[in-house]
This record gives sequence, C-alpha cells and structure tokens, in this order.
Amino acid sequence: QVFEVNLAPSNFDALTSSAPPDTMQRLTKTMLVALVGAASANEVSPIGKVMQLISDLQTKVISEGGAAQKAYEEYSEWCEDRARELGHEIKTGSAEVESLQASIAQSTSSAAEQTAKIEDLAGDIATDEADLKAATEIRDKERADFSAEESELVETISMLDRATGILEREMAKGSASMLQVKSAQSVAAALAAMVQASMMSSGDAHRLSALVQSGQTSDDADAEPGAPAAAVYESQSGNIVDTL
Repeated sequence: QVFEVNLAPSNFDALTSSAPPDTMQRLTKTMLVALVGAASANEVSPIGKVMQLISDLQTKVISEGGAAQKAYEEYSEWCEDRARELGHEIKTGSAEVESLQASIAQSTSSAAEQTAKIEDLAGDIATDEADLKAATEIRDKERADFSAEESELVETISMLDRATGILEREMAKGSASMLQVKSAQSVAAALAAMVQASMMSSGDAHRLSALVQSGQTSDDADAEPGAPAAAVYESQSGNIVDTL
C-alpha cells in the first residue's frame, strides 16, 4: 500500500490551523505513518522536512495558546472590574433608594400635617365669615335705624326752629292770637292755639306735642318729689319759646 501526501507548507498550515489539539495529534500520527510508508515504498526519506513542519506547528499552537490565555486573562480581569463597578453602583443605588424612601415618608407626613392645618384654617375661615355676615347684618340694621332716627331728629329740629321763629315773630307783633297762646295752661294747649291761628300745621303740632311729652316723662323721672311739672311751670311763666 502506498500513501501519497502533499507536504507543501501552505497546505499543511491550512490543514492544521483550525484543527483541535486532539485532532492535530491524531493527524500528526497519521502523517508520520503515511510518511514512513511513503519512504518505505519510494525509498525517499523526507524526515527532516516533516520534523521541521511539526516543530513549526508546535510553535504556532503554543503561540496561539498563549494569545488565547492572555485574551482570557484580560477578559477575566475586565469582568472582575466590571463586577466591582456594578457592585458599587448597586450599593450606591440602594442607598439612594433608602434616602428617597425616607424623603417620601417625611413628605407624606408633612403633607398630612399641612392638610390638617388647611382643614382647621378652613373651619376658622368659615366661622369668621359667619361672624362677619352676622356683624354686617347688625351694622346694616343699626345704620338703617340711625338713618331713620337722624332723619326724624333733623325734621324735629326743623319743626322746633320753625315753631320758635313763628312764636317770636308773632310775639313781636303782639297779635290777638298770641294772647290765646299766652293764656294756654299747657304746651299742648299752646300748640293747639297755634294750629287754630294757622301758625303751624296740625302734623307739626302733633309731633311737637309728642316730643314735649317725651321730654316731660324723662324730666319727671329725674325730678325730686314734690317738684312742679316742667310743662306746667313753663306755661305759668308764659315762656313757651324757652319750653320749645
């Protein structure tokens, strides 16, 4: 049996560069056997060349193994560095999570407190608004009462001014109608005489009489027992103008 093998370096390198170690060993043994058989058949001895090829192949395999080992070590070192970085990032992220959770809890508590304060203030505002409304109603009523009373007092003062002016004018004339006024025994009688003499209207006389009676009631309450009534005293003195 004769084995023919092409031992060109390019063919040998292409054959062995991608083969696994165990396959390479089997291939080397097979090549040796084939070379021995070929040498015996052809009586040619290329042992030196084969040994050189095997030596080159061994050098190449060792070189590639060293490069692969270096790449593995570099990748392993990168993995370790990356693992340390990720561990630090995870630790930092966990601390940030705890800090954020604490901040969220504090903010939630503060929000609850502020909500309670807002509710209290809303209740106070509602109470104050109710008080303000009630006070406004009272002030409006007092304003209306004051306006009515002021209008009445202004009208009363105007009537008194008109009455005293008429009396002073008629007394200066010495007219007969003034004799009836002077002979009146009370302010009411004097006012009635003035109405009869057309010195004033019956409405003005009625309001003046009511005003004098109101003043007499107040004076009688403050007067000493046994003192004469103010209206009677004034009518007796004849000074109706001073009474008004």
